[in-house]
Amino acid sequence: MTKSKSRKKDNTNEKKSAKGKRMKKDQMVQSIISVFQSSPKEPFNYKQISKLIGVESQVQKLQVVDILYDLSADDFITELDRGRYRLNNLGTIAIGTFTRQSNGKNSFIPEDGGSPVFVAERNSKHAMDGDTVKVQLLAKKKGAEPEAEVVEIIASKERTFVGKLQVSKGFAFLITENKTLANDIFIPREKLKGGKNGNKAIVRIIEWPDEAKNPLGEVVDILGTAGQNNAEMHAILAEFGLPYKYPESIEKIAEKIPEEIPQDEIDRREDFRPVLTFTIDPKDAKDFDDALSVRRLKNGNWEVGVHIADVTHYVKPDTTIDKEAFMRATSVYLVDRTIPMLPERLSNLICSLRPDEEKLCFSAIFKLDEQAEVKSSRLARTVIKSDRRFTYEEAQQVIETGEGDCREEILLLDKLAKILRKKRFRHGAINFDRYEVRFEIDANGKPTSVYFKESKDANKLIEEFMLLANKTVAEMVGKVPKNKTKKTFIYRIHEQPDPEKMENFASFIHRFGYRMKTEGEKSDISKEINQLLDKVQGKPEENLIETLAIRAMQKARYSTENVGHYGLAFEYYSHFTSPIRRYPDMLVHRLLERYMEGGRSASKTKYEDMCDHCSSMKQVASNAERSSIKYKQVEFMSDKLGMTYDGVISGVTEWGLYVELNENKCEGLVPIRDLDDDYYEFDDKNYCLIGRRKKRIYRLGDSVTIKVAQANLERKQLDFVLV
Repeated sequence: MTKSKSRKKDNTNEKKSAKGKRMKKDQMVQSIISVFQSSPKEPFNYKQISKLIGVESQVQKLQVVDILYDLSADDFITELDRGRYRLNNLGTIAIGTFTRQSNGKNSFIPEDGGSPVFVAERNSKHAMDGDTVKVQLLAKKKGAEPEAEVVEIIASKERTFVGKLQVSKGFAFLITENKTLANDIFIPREKLKGGKNGNKAIVRIIEWPDEAKNPLGEVVDILGTAGQNNAEMHAILAEFGLPYKYPESIEKIAEKIPEEIPQDEIDRREDFRPVLTFTIDPKDAKDFDDALSVRRLKNGNWEVGVHIADVTHYVKPDTTIDKEAFMRATSVYLVDRTIPMLPERLSNLICSLRPDEEKLCFSAIFKLDEQAEVKSSRLARTVIKSDRRFTYEEAQQVIETGEGDCREEILLLDKLAKILRKKRFRHGAINFDRYEVRFEIDANGKPTSVYFKESKDANKLIEEFMLLANKTVAEMVGKVPKNKTKKTFIYRIHEQPDPEKMENFASFIHRFGYRMKTEGEKSDISKEINQLLDKVQGKPEENLIETLAIRAMQKARYSTENVGHYGLAFEYYSHFTSPIRRYPDMLVHRLLERYMEGGRSASKTKYEDMCDHCSSMKQVASNAERSSIKYKQVEFMSDKLGMTYDGVISGVTEWGLYVELNENKCEGLVPIRDLDDDYYEFDDKNYCLIGRRKKRIYRLGDSVTIKVAQANLERKQLDFVLV
């Protein structure tokens, strides 16, 4: 018997009783429950339920709506989307992930999806953040949130924490600002590893007895004295699970790699040493992984070579160096240092395209006419010799004055890059041209001033040719004739914005007087965003609106499934141009080599897993980078207590207002407890706090004046008070 037939049979009696007389509420509830239980996987709306239980009058149909609402509130059913419900399949025992919060709001997330369930500290069995646990779902108290109790910890995550040691005579504690742990970690004297009072340290939790208030730990590593720059930067890396030093054993392996290139290797390659070649990089860069060569062709067109360090010639798959590079997946750029993906001998010496040194490259070579139309392109293994190393500032000087080394070539590349850029925006690329906050730092790592790094023509010149190479490489593998099978490749993808987020964004900017369409073709929406970004330039709300526009976008990631790159308006895009600092580029080089030699398609599953790892490590590295900027901002403002600044409300939360200062872009918090002229409530739909009595409103984007009240380096937080 089919489900629908059995359901009809189950509900025949209800239908009969409903004909001619009104069904009682209790009877209606039982009938609705039996519908959901007989079809546990099917969703229903109130009309379908009414029909199935034989309710016909409008009054009783409205009663069905109320009952569905109540059953949903009691977690018997789940609302999938507006007005559609399904039986809540969470049994009394469930498996999932435990999320710990230092404020005691621990929760359990079922492995098969579903809403988080609250777990009180007394019911947590001392599970740690990220542990896989088995829980008992507790009987729901009327009007209360559903709760669960941990009955078993199935798998524990590595339990290491970073903090400051507080050492007494017989024992010590690690005081941590970690948002997932409310309790300090108790450390027996013999587990201190020489740690002293005030040291910054990494501590591993070894056990947390049921009856003990504090977990028990042992010191893994001493990072130095709290407050010292090195110790604090290492602490930030350790906090995010990133390595803060390169293993000596791997450095030693790298030392054995010869610097000289054998003649037979040069003979196998295309020789670009006689062609004018140069690099353009930041002034403090040591790892030059891209160079440009230019020469005029007989027909008047130009040949531009995008030469990329041939890292995979030196780093072979599954070697010790390769495994370490994959684990790191990216170089990490903190405020005052680079933590390289590869050993420094490779990244700064052997692979780095330094001037006047012969280097091996993987090159994308283009023939372009005066209108920057690509007439042909090809890939080749090459040997180059860079003639000159330019900083961005030096190349910018040549562009602005028309004078200096390689003048003709730089001006030509600048002209071609501007045409390529214009073309890209015409096709719907989004112009997120944001400045970055940078610090001048003294010998002790203390920030002495803040400046904003802007992208000028020299930066854009390099950017356009790197984009061209990355796009071309992706097209070479991704674009295949109809009768051919696509080969596995790594793409850098960027999906279209979430329509709901775009709607929210459009309604938010409306209060600043801006309008924006959120429907239409892909390029229509990106043109709308570009027009908006043009309009806000130079306005007080510029940074805020750009930030919110970026938040409305999806995050770019690596994948073997190509969906194109929305932000760049490219159908095919990959990462090929930075193998010294990004592991996906190394993978791309290897796949290209394999396919150029006629090799069969690589395993999609294997490469998709590698993509996921690289995407998540990129995100972790970005978070660490932001954390180091936050630390330096607090350090920079720590001698400015009591001073007043103008700023803009850059974030609104239930615990207060975040304000970004106009002068230096440092961000601090005005705690809600300090808004003592009223009781303020958080309105998350409209990004604002509203006073209950006086109805005063603090909105995202409002201009305010603040006084610097506190600079807490431990928490990386500035506290402001409104003036």
